[in-house]
Amino acid sequence: MEITLTDSSRNTAGLDSRFRIFLLAAFVATLSYLAARLAGTLEILPQGDWPLWPANVLVVSVLLLVPRRIWPIVLAAAFSAFVLFNLQAGLPIRSILLLLLSDTVEILTAALGLRYSLGGLPQLNSLKALAKYSFFAAFLPPFAGAIFGALATSGNYWTSWRISFFSEAIAFLTIMPAVLGWASHARARVRTRGYYLEAAVLMAAVTTLSYFLFVARWGRPQPALLFFLVPFLLWSALRFGSTGAGTSATIVAFLSVWGAAHGRGPFSEVAPINNVLQLHLFLLSTAAPFMVLAVLVEGHKQDEQVLRESEKRFRLVADTAPVLIWMSGTDKLRTFFNQGWLKFTGRALEQQLGEGWTSVLHPEDVKRYLDVYSASFDARAQFEMEYRVSRFDGEHRWIVDYGVPRFEPDGAFCGYIGTCVDITERKLSEESLHSLSGRLIRAQEEERARIARELHDDFSQRLALLGIGLGQLWKTLPASKAEERAKVLEMLKGTKEISSDLHSLSHQLHSSKLEHVGLVSALNGLCREIGEKHEIEIHFSEFDLRLNIPKDLALCLFRVAQEALGNVVKHSHAKNAYVELGSNKSGLSLRIKDDGRGFDTDPSNPAVGIGLVGMHERVRIVGGRLLVKSELLQGTEILAEVPIDIPADGAEPKVQTARR
Repeated sequence: MEITLTDSSRNTAGLDSRFRIFLLAAFVATLSYLAARLAGTLEILPQGDWPLWPANVLVVSVLLLVPRRIWPIVLAAAFSAFVLFNLQAGLPIRSILLLLLSDTVEILTAALGLRYSLGGLPQLNSLKALAKYSFFAAFLPPFAGAIFGALATSGNYWTSWRISFFSEAIAFLTIMPAVLGWASHARARVRTRGYYLEAAVLMAAVTTLSYFLFVARWGRPQPALLFFLVPFLLWSALRFGSTGAGTSATIVAFLSVWGAAHGRGPFSEVAPINNVLQLHLFLLSTAAPFMVLAVLVEGHKQDEQVLRESEKRFRLVADTAPVLIWMSGTDKLRTFFNQGWLKFTGRALEQQLGEGWTSVLHPEDVKRYLDVYSASFDARAQFEMEYRVSRFDGEHRWIVDYGVPRFEPDGAFCGYIGTCVDITERKLSEESLHSLSGRLIRAQEEERARIARELHDDFSQRLALLGIGLGQLWKTLPASKAEERAKVLEMLKGTKEISSDLHSLSHQLHSSKLEHVGLVSALNGLCREIGEKHEIEIHFSEFDLRLNIPKDLALCLFRVAQEALGNVVKHSHAKNAYVELGSNKSGLSLRIKDDGRGFDTDPSNPAVGIGLVGMHERVRIVGGRLLVKSELLQGTEILAEVPIDIPADGAEPKVQTARR
């Protein structure tokens, strides 16, 4: 619903705003006057130099807390109060004007410098911020203001300049952090009641101790007793940051100056001019180190807060992410598992930490995983591997684990982080596809054998009969029919060629020689046949073959050689090729090399055809592997390695099929 302000409501809002500005101006005028009166009670030297002037600092604090458009009203109210105080103090008009100029330069320099260098309210949570604050508040404004303020006194100019500079610098270093700090706490409203109670107890203790050290009359002052302030100043800096350090230093400053002005405390027994100098040096040495300490503590707390928030966000993301996440330290032991992992395994976090998580690994995968994990960990390298994990219901599920090393910003190694995804369904799909491809290849071989038998037993025989008939027809034709006899002879020759091609095609589809004389003779014949037909030198060699090769394995290697040599003839333009068949303890190896032009083995390369895919699949079905190495103009090498289980009792060797 849209709300429209009437003229009366606008007038009411305007009056309310003007009333608040009036109250602010009255507050600033009153505060400035009381601050000036307080400073007047702290006068030590007769020429009108104040060792501590808090009024300007309070005005700058108000300027930083209010919008910039109200600054003229705040300055007018503050300067009116200053002029009133100076008139009551009996200062001449010249001194009043010079002091007014000094205050204007100092206040505007501090307010504008802090507004533009620190972006508004000073946040003293780093040494960089403290350095900016020190320059734009505790150095530059007092330095500039003292140039004109020292002219307003009747004493030595440089002495007055020094006193004016230090009095303002100490005020900016102590009072402003306290005022702005407590104002920020009041705005935020995030502190507990216990926090403010502890602060009140601390400030009461500092006030009481400072009173006895600087104000109370209890005999000859002992400067060594000032060290009793150190624990409380440390307490202020460590627990309350720059706000606490500034507040405690402000209390110490006011009571020490008041005591010196009234002839009490450790700074009352020296000449007034030296008294002020010693007092300023004491207050600077009290405020500056503890302010630096407070800033360092604030920065450390802020860094810890950022780290805690970052860790909280990480845990939130990790616990809600649809993946399993783990982390390890520099000792390789696991230090963290997200909720996804814990729910997946059904085990408590305490059971998983350290090496406890290995209990959910499949027994066959433990050593393999730990070897890869340790090697990658030592090399500070990424790793990716698949293994099986026991789910909460006892079922072993396949997961893929991606592990990456973690480093600090300075490059220090701090452990590993890993993400795991359940790929069981994908593995089942892959196994189904592999099983299907295996069945298709076996069906293909059966179909090829059937077609080869049809070609050999039916079509070849019918062509043979046709050839016999043509031969008899040629013989019955008289010599006078030379043209007819030539045509029949040509048909007979074509029939013989077709019969030869059918025989060759039948042999390619299904090698009867492979069944009857074995793999070695079949490969030798294949090499000789292709070499003679395509005029290429194919060198066949076999070594260390001391076992009977199972039919499935022999067929696999024969098809690989057949496809590879076919590719040599079609694509490589090689002059020489080499086929090597051998065996070792783990199984058989078939190597086909050529000196042709080679090709790019990237699967995305169109030259990598279905034939190479088929070779990979054939070898995979029998549990082996196929390696292809090729470079442009450097030839190609194909290595097929297949395992065989050789029984100790001398029984028939067994083919190791791919694990489903």
